[in-house]
Amino acid sequence: MKAERLNKGYMLYEAVMNPMQKALKLNYSSSFSVVTGSTDGIGKSYAEELAKRGMKIVLISRSQDRLNQVSSDIQEKFKVETRTIAVDFSLDDIYDKIKTGLSGLEIGVLVNNVGMSYEYPEYFLEIPDLDNTIKKLININILSVCKVSSFATNLSKGVILNISSASGMVPVPLLTIYSATKAFVDFFSQCLHEEYKSKGIFVQSVLPFYVATKLAKIQKPTLDKPSAETFVKSAIKTVGLQSRTTGYVIHALLGLISSILPRWIYFKITMGLNKSLRNRFLKKTKKN
Repeated sequence: MKAERLNKGYMLYEAVMNPMQKALKLNYSSSFSVVTGSTDGIGKSYAEELAKRGMKIVLISRSQDRLNQVSSDIQEKFKVETRTIAVDFSLDDIYDKIKTGLSGLEIGVLVNNVGMSYEYPEYFLEIPDLDNTIKKLININILSVCKVSSFATNLSKGVILNISSASGMVPVPLLTIYSATKAFVDFFSQCLHEEYKSKGIFVQSVLPFYVATKLAKIQKPTLDKPSAETFVKSAIKTVGLQSRTTGYVIHALLGLISSILPRWIYFKITMGLNKSLRNRFLKKTKKN
């Protein structure tokens, strides 16, 4: 166990201290970036950063109205072609529509960002509408990554960015299903990278801690909880350098601390924090 923690800590140290490799060269001008969960937060910021580099953008998300707005904003600001595909990733019969929408496109970058977490930390058996929540979390956090990646693994010298979470690096009780799905994304990404790197496909697992987004229910950015824009500006610089990254220096340091802590101390801290968040939410709900 100690060796495992030290190995994880070394990986995170390397992510902070060893960026001395050449970045991956992409043909930005002629290919498309495909971004899921692209109308807000980290997904929207990746779409904007890639458009800034001259890439055409395919935005995939649930609301056509929001897709139209983000598409229009990107076209106006960055003068690139954009396309949209409106699907609900909680469903499992959407992938023919996505495959058709991507057919014939030269895909240079895929960002598997769409994700879902709990409304609040909760014990597994006390999660409201448990059966439906299990299905949604698996469909949105796992099935989407597998299926959309399968449409992009024939790209040539391209990039797949899978947005996992620090919750996938170490287990997070009271966010049990979410944490487990993000661990899947991390392992899936590492395996896919080894399978396809010889074919010129770079697969990166991105494992951020808290980012100020609607998903995280954080409105005001801080030094350790950056805005989505700040996070993505940092994370995108690691593409081609690190196949596994927290994306942000302070998050790498937090990950190093988490990996070095004895597991019983880590669980005590995490359980205490999530119990507090749970109690606060339930108390607020009861008052309302």
